[in-house]
Amino acid sequence: MRAVRYHDHGGPEVLDVDDIDRPEPGGHELLVRVEAAGVNPVDTYFREGSFQPSQLPMTPGSDFAGIVEEAGDWTPGFEADDRVFGTGLGRDHQGSYAEYVLVPTDRIAHLPENVGFGAGGGAGVAAVTAWRALIDHAGLEPAETCLIHGGSGGVGHAAVQLAAATGADVLTTASPEYHEALEGLGADAVFDYADENLEEVVGEYEPAVILDHRLDEYLDFDAAVAQQGARIVGIGNTVPEAGWENVPAARAKELRVHLMSMFNTPDLSRPLERLATLMERGELSIRVERSYSLEEAGEAQRAVLEESFLGKLLIEP
Repeated sequence: MRAVRYHDHGGPEVLDVDDIDRPEPGGHELLVRVEAAGVNPVDTYFREGSFQPSQLPMTPGSDFAGIVEEAGDWTPGFEADDRVFGTGLGRDHQGSYAEYVLVPTDRIAHLPENVGFGAGGGAGVAAVTAWRALIDHAGLEPAETCLIHGGSGGVGHAAVQLAAATGADVLTTASPEYHEALEGLGADAVFDYADENLEEVVGEYEPAVILDHRLDEYLDFDAAVAQQGARIVGIGNTVPEAGWENVPAARAKELRVHLMSMFNTPDLSRPLERLATLMERGELSIRVERSYSLEEAGEAQRAVLEESFLGKLLIEP
């Protein structure tokens, strides 16, 4: 089979398409024929070495959707020809930028018949991160006000829809060209993140929950706009350092800050099953901006970091 691999850390140029043996599933594994693999910034962090994979060479790619080719001996609920999707690969298991991938049963769920492989392949990291942040960590409740930074991104556009599905009042930030689309996904108010009066405008809403993808830029902003006792969930930042310049202001509001990584989810299949239900009902739609071949994986990883778009990029083997 063909698989994208990096044999050493570096830029996108270290990605090669290799011909390798097709793996055989162990007892609790499924061999999946990949129809679509999501491209995420975290894929590039493993490739360039800031996050360490368990072995080299490694195939990148956390997310996938496809068809079960072969099931191991202990995979209850799954059999050959099932439509599936999942996430959590590319770190301690070979990833999804390949024609076939081995998947443990705790990282996979059935893909509803009315959901395309593209949406399933792009759902994993984005939607599970949004679920874990808003539901598991923040405990978002109906009628609460929720601010989602970066609503046009992969996590952001999933989080807007999940927050709307809970019955929350949803605020988000994005470039003006995405405002109408985000309103269509369930945002009650969309703000230009470059607005010089953003803090004043958002502060009028006093969000109870904030999903922050750039802690190094927005922690002081979060403290300024949040209501008393608000919950802030941090899922990323652009540099390793982050912190408040005005700690007393944050302390005065008794804010609760949760830092999380999707890779720490105890059983990824559980949120994946809930997300599958939402996608089947039409309450969660994963937007696909563009697809790439295996040979174009380096360009896809460059684009996911450098370009602005709404939704997700995919690899289609």
